[in-house]
Amino acid sequence: MAEAGRRVQVRVEVNGRAHEADVEARRLLVFLLRDDLGLTGTHIGCDTGSCGACTVILDGRAVKSCMLLAAQADGCSLRTVESLAAEDGSLSPLQQAFHDEHALQCGYCTPGMLMSATYLLERNASPTDDDIKHSVQGNICRCTGYQNIFRAIRSAAEGMDA
Repeated sequence: MAEAGRRVQVRVEVNGRAHEADVEARRLLVFLLRDDLGLTGTHIGCDTGSCGACTVILDGRAVKSCMLLAAQADGCSLRTVESLAAEDGSLSPLQQAFHDEHALQCGYCTPGMLMSATYLLERNASPTDDDIKHSVQGNICRCTGYQNIFRAIRSAAEGMDA
């Protein structure tokens, strides 16, 4: 277990930009992203890995950033929800589908849902309904009942396929 107060140097690439931080050894990745790098799109929902609001893509894998120490990401490449929109602010096809299909209400789960769906669609351009359900099974939404979320992911996949 990491000693309280011990500090470590962490070097990560986040959304294509290199970052270096001196952090407490016990600091969670989600806090590095939010507090140290100002990337507040990654939400903290449960602190136990249950809700998925903090999902990011780490070296090509969807992970829950509240379950990893920042030091475990040293030398890694990460993508957060901020990476989805274009530099001019235009939405990605997946973000647009979430908007068009009304796939959010309070929006708290949305960043994690978007990152889990991004992970799926980057690996499977034509997912089945079961694939979609499996991809977001680690993400909890307390508002929408998931149907609009599934429709949005399906719609984005169809749009990307076309």
